[in-house]
Amino acid sequence: QNWTRGMSYCLHSESHLDTGPIYVRENGKLHVVNQGAGGIQNVTPKTRPFRLFSRGFSVELCMNREDDRARRQRTDHFIFTYTKEGNLRYSAKSLFSLVLGYISDNVDHIDSLIGFPEQIAEKLFSAAEARQKFTEPVTGLRALQKFTEAYGNLVLCSLCLRNRYLVISEKLEEIKSFRELTCLDLSCCKLGDEHELLEHLTKEALSSVKRLLLKDNSLSDAGLRRMTAPLRVLKKGLENLLVLDLSCNPKITDVGIGYLLSFKKLNCLDISGTGLKDVNGVIKRLQMQIGLVHSKVPLKEFDHSNCKTEGWAEQTVLQWEQAVMEAIKPQDNLRSRTAALHFYGKTRRIEEVVKCKLVETETKASGNLQFYKEKVQNCHLPLKKEVAGSHELKNNKKRALAEQERERTSKQKHLCLTVEDWDLLNTY
Repeated sequence: QNWTRGMSYCLHSESHLDTGPIYVRENGKLHVVNQGAGGIQNVTPKTRPFRLFSRGFSVELCMNREDDRARRQRTDHFIFTYTKEGNLRYSAKSLFSLVLGYISDNVDHIDSLIGFPEQIAEKLFSAAEARQKFTEPVTGLRALQKFTEAYGNLVLCSLCLRNRYLVISEKLEEIKSFRELTCLDLSCCKLGDEHELLEHLTKEALSSVKRLLLKDNSLSDAGLRRMTAPLRVLKKGLENLLVLDLSCNPKITDVGIGYLLSFKKLNCLDISGTGLKDVNGVIKRLQMQIGLVHSKVPLKEFDHSNCKTEGWAEQTVLQWEQAVMEAIKPQDNLRSRTAALHFYGKTRRIEEVVKCKLVETETKASGNLQFYKEKVQNCHLPLKKEVAGSHELKNNKKRALAEQERERTSKQKHLCLTVEDWDLLNTY
């Protein structure tokens, strides 16, 4: 022990040159002399770890360095999970998910998706939708058009915009990009006769629409004339329409109902709450020329429960609505101030828009004008001779009436083309 004390004393008395660690063996054990503390420690020798970088060096893994958002720490390429012991564990994502995320971040730069597999395209659409790429003003429209051009009704086959006029005004171009829709609900939107969306209904992109609900939209005879002009003259437009709702439009008169006779495939029609003068004449006219029968009971086709937003872009439409509602929230604080101004008479009182519920009560009070087409039931039992003869007479009468209607329509083709119709067709 005296020898070790002397050695430590010598180490302190020497110069400040770093001699490194000194080991001393005593009683069969190896001891290291701690030069800073001046004592001896009973520890097993450990090799000094090899350090490639200095202590202050750190590595930051970043993706998309060119993007402004790349300054934030990105953890999208890792999957974080917890073990049973409560420890945090992370693993790298697959190459497919990484590539899918990169393409969804730059989905607006895609040239075309025509011929691309539908299964992967659906995953790409959902990844871009999760990043809210379709809510962006310019790039969102461009990206949405790439999907609708390639997949049509898979992106959206049914669209419900009932009482969502603000969504229509804010996302009109995006809504016009949807192709091959089969159901479109525009009820209670107050569009009017000259709205751009109603003009878009006559285009070939929406010739697949089978259910069209235009309840409470301030339509008149002029709007119906514009909407049916391509079908009446060019046999294009809403030629496959099966269900049409025009209720709660008091400006539609008997003249406007005449334009609806061009919808030969129409199975259900609702004109309750319109400004008809000769109701019995309209009922007979619809039954004779289109085969629609007046229903005494409200039809299920017009309860607005069957029309829902369905397709890949279902969540996208909800994101649009949420963005519009968030933009409206600051205006709610101004209600108390505007109410005080109305009370003191400093501004004119603005009447609120009548909701659909009030209009529905008015239509129930005025009467139900819903029509449907009777389905012919096929009887497999053998018919008697008398019944067969009566059917032949009925068929001959129907053929005669059909020939008379053809002659009338051929004459009306030349008479219906007025100057206004020609000017209207030139706009398409």
